[in-house]
Amino acid sequence: MLYVGIDVAKNKHECFITDSDGVVHADGFGFANTREGFDGLIAEIRKAQPYPDGSNTRIGLEATGHYSANLLRFLCEKKLNPILLNPMSANSYRKAMTLRKTKTDKTDARLIATMLFSEDLKPYSPKEYHISELKSLTRSRFRLVGERSKLKTRLVRILDVVFPELASAVWTPHQKSMLAMLEEFPSAKAVGEAHLTRLASLLSQASHGKYGKEKAVQIRDLARKSIGSPSPAAAFELRRTIRHIRFLQSEIEAATSEIRRVMDEIGSPPCSVPGVSYVLAATILAEVGDVRLFESPSKLLAFAGLEPSTYQSGQYSASHVRMVKRGSKYLRWALLTAARLVCMRDKTFKDFHAKKKSEGKHHYVALSHAARKLVRVLCRLLRTGEAFAARTV
Repeated sequence: MLYVGIDVAKNKHECFITDSDGVVHADGFGFANTREGFDGLIAEIRKAQPYPDGSNTRIGLEATGHYSANLLRFLCEKKLNPILLNPMSANSYRKAMTLRKTKTDKTDARLIATMLFSEDLKPYSPKEYHISELKSLTRSRFRLVGERSKLKTRLVRILDVVFPELASAVWTPHQKSMLAMLEEFPSAKAVGEAHLTRLASLLSQASHGKYGKEKAVQIRDLARKSIGSPSPAAAFELRRTIRHIRFLQSEIEAATSEIRRVMDEIGSPPCSVPGVSYVLAATILAEVGDVRLFESPSKLLAFAGLEPSTYQSGQYSASHVRMVKRGSKYLRWALLTAARLVCMRDKTFKDFHAKKKSEGKHHYVALSHAARKLVRVLCRLLRTGEAFAARTV
């Protein structure tokens, strides 16, 4: 058996090749992150193993984000079945092997090869096309929503300076009618000097008739008494922030539309769970990938970082512990959000959540229990392809 450890970097990868007898065939062999470099890696492997395949060659590399994506795809095309290692496992293994603080690309490549030699690891399973598409789309949408949230926080900060009284007159300053008004009248002074007919027409059109002349009079009166700053710089920043929010909103809607298109093509079972939207179902499906890779729901729970930590020493065993939160943050968010929504719409989950709260558990602790129950349900749905049998509240 041939063992190949690869330390992945942006421009150049380090490789260490050894075999079952401990013979080193390549120590510190570096190859570029190019087609020629990848072909050079195959040539080095063939020097030690003339006919390498997945049964007589084990190739391992750390999961280092996008830097390893092209190399993984290349190795899978060559039917070499690479093994993707968790960086935390590799780091713990490194600390266990030596007390010296030595970390270089060459030593990391040797370490990975040693892990392949000493541990029973599963080969990397390339994701299907639809799963890869969903993963890219859902993560992109997640980041866009995060950016929009930061801009909304900035908008509130600016409003506290230019028109602090506005928040008392509306449900939220982020609604479309307020954004339209503030983009045209970006300060309390501008709102107070606005023509009532124009202000009422703007609010009515942006709110689809919800706000009219009465709301316009109320807001204009507040603006005339406001202590807000008439600063042109603050007004400029307010307008710029609103434009950015609208741009991000359009991008989020475009991403959501694309996610829905892909989900309609594959018809995934998680969509049958009450309260689980296309976005949540797509995020769960994209992050889980092939559910058969998880031997049990508890393994999937650990992958999501939703399992409780354990602390025991001697006669002491901690009774209050936190979730580990070490897995996919996208999957963890999707499962907790889905659990909250399904507890509102399905009687079984609602009763389960109420039972946990009656035992004295905090709302979020009870919600985490519901998320664990949802994981067991989703594992069943994804394995069998069945639809969720809902019980209405």
